[in-house]
Amino acid sequence: MEPVPNGFAVETDSEMQVDENSRSNREGTEVVIVASAFGADAIRRDDHGVWAAAAARASADGFEVRRELFASDADARPEALAQLGERIRALGLWAVYSTPATLFHDDGSLDREALGLAIDEASALNARIVKLQLGGTARGVATDPVTLECLMTGIAASKARVVVENGQLKAGGTIEAFEALFAALPQQSGLAMTFDTGNWHWAEQDPLDAATRLAPHVAYVHCKAVIGAGARRFAAAPANGDARFATLLAHLPGDVPRGIEYPFIPGADVSLEADAARQVARIAAF
Repeated sequence: MEPVPNGFAVETDSEMQVDENSRSNREGTEVVIVASAFGADAIRRDDHGVWAAAAARASADGFEVRRELFASDADARPEALAQLGERIRALGLWAVYSTPATLFHDDGSLDREALGLAIDEASALNARIVKLQLGGTARGVATDPVTLECLMTGIAASKARVVVENGQLKAGGTIEAFEALFAALPQQSGLAMTFDTGNWHWAEQDPLDAATRLAPHVAYVHCKAVIGAGARRFAAAPANGDARFATLLAHLPGDVPRGIEYPFIPGADVSLEADAARQVARIAAF
């Protein structure tokens, strides 16, 4: 996720007031702050634990740890993940573990090694959810009985809920690929979906069509609007009164966590953490 460049102001302080309600008295949907919302450089510089504390002060319910933002491979060792998980829980948060690894190879075959590693690392973190990219080809992924049995066997070893996310490429980012996979799996397969509201645009898919067809499989929502076009698309906060975004969320399950995956923007009269707090309140209320 790239930061919004200067000049792309989506909302102003005059349009929105900070909601000071804490998660303790906020009813309804749980909200997760994705680490990258604070900025990739900040996470790599300070480590996830520092910014998990900021997420707690912003009244988030959960914090998404991003493997690609670790400063080194040492951060992914079991003991380091266990320490980070303990720190997140001590803040009153629960964890999502996100890896950029794909569940399926480029030829559409299952990547059992990637699945096993993601599950092991999520277990060390004591994450509630472990998220991979779907991967595969532009035509989809393998759905033969042997592949599906291997997939379900791998998922059965996970304490965390295993989810796959729609990416920004046609390979792993089309509605049909997800629809075909879930249609081939039994209802209690253990696999669910992270529905990224913005990534569909990069893959030239209709988000509302995706929500209509894939909602029964969604266990986690990544929230972001998209501004710009083509290679100059950027993730941004949904604007006040964004009816299309509200309609999109209305088509998705209302009882699944929503993750904020757009950059928080400090301003002359609002700090980064203050913007994080108001965005948590906004996404919960959408």
